[in-house]
Amino acid sequence: MKIIIIGGGQVGCYIANLLIENGNSVIVIENKEKALQTLQQNGIKKENILVGDGTDALLLEKAGVKVCNALVCVTGSDETNLAAAMMAKFEYDVPKVVGRVNNPKNAWLFNAGMGVDVKINQADLIGHMIADEMNYQSILTLMRLSKGEYSIVRIHVDYHSPNAGKSVAEIKLPAQSLLIAVYEDDTMIIPHGETIIRAGQYILAFADEESMQELNRIFGAGTTT
Repeated sequence: MKIIIIGGGQVGCYIANLLIENGNSVIVIENKEKALQTLQQNGIKKENILVGDGTDALLLEKAGVKVCNALVCVTGSDETNLAAAMMAKFEYDVPKVVGRVNNPKNAWLFNAGMGVDVKINQADLIGHMIADEMNYQSILTLMRLSKGEYSIVRIHVDYHSPNAGKSVAEIKLPAQSLLIAVYEDDTMIIPHGETIIRAGQYILAFADEESMQELNRIFGAGTTT
């Protein structure tokens, strides 16, 4: 995939490295000298960096906005992120536009009408993660999707869970959930019906809020199927 990232700070740099490691073609647009130095110090090559303003149409076209699969706006300015998002979506019809929310009070602006397909609200994500840590003994939210209705979560299989040692087929999972992967140490597998869930393992799952509560009961201590 060809992806343009506007903003080369810590967030942009991390995303760029992750995407490049996974074989994507990435261009980072940044104009602050300190951030540019940080990008190169963290292994982002010069051919992956364009110096300038991410709302400059000519620079966006040079980066390949007309043919890119996604554009990610993660500068420290909500105004810049929204301006870039609107240009990408409405001027260049970029299929997927992601926008970072810096000030939670501006979150309501980051919507489809402003060109944003997916918003990253860090304050909201952190708040939900803290709440989940308080409410669920076994679950940590990794990412919220579809306007917060669904999440990708990490579940720890408690050593006292009565479902430890059972196969996936034997465990009655909530309808609105899907087990994505099971991992332990450096080993990860894609689960199927015969996969045995063992105590101490971690499970990546896709679930809505109600299913998260059920998964917490299923894999937590002292639960029943």
